[in-house]
Amino acid sequence: MTTPNSAPILSPRSPDESALTMTQFMQPEHSNSLGNVHGGVILKLCDECGGIIASRHSRRPAVTVTVDSVNFIKPVLLGRLLLVHGRISWTGRTSIEVELRVEAEYLLTGERTLTNNAYFVYVALDEQRKPVQVPPLLLATEADKRRFDEGALRQQRRLAEAGRR
Repeated sequence: MTTPNSAPILSPRSPDESALTMTQFMQPEHSNSLGNVHGGVILKLCDECGGIIASRHSRRPAVTVTVDSVNFIKPVLLGRLLLVHGRISWTGRTSIEVELRVEAEYLLTGERTLTNNAYFVYVALDEQRKPVQVPPLLLATEADKRRFDEGALRQQRRLAEAGRR
């Protein structure tokens, strides 16, 4: 549906509709020179998870615009199951911010440790690879509203920083 002289009206979608947890068992080929999982492996998995979430939400190809922040809280040891949890925290006209949490699970005990958290921003693309409008977020819970408001503040900060360059 479209309105005169405007973009199409898109139905809001819940963050739960696109949320995702990806898992991968960490093997020796994932290790750095210290014998822990290489940070680049974690970043790649976060970007894959976030990109899938952004595409699920927009039903369009989505590409990474920026990695807002990544916190390395604890090292990931080899032999752990890595869980990358992602959900949309904020949407703009063409942008989608995805909040990512990474946990490492020791399979023999079930113990999980938070190892990373991050915010990645994606833009949805049309057939000509140009930015395209994305559906707004359906904010059904107080937690969703809080995440959205915090995401809007992060976006304002990103735009202010970009304007200073």
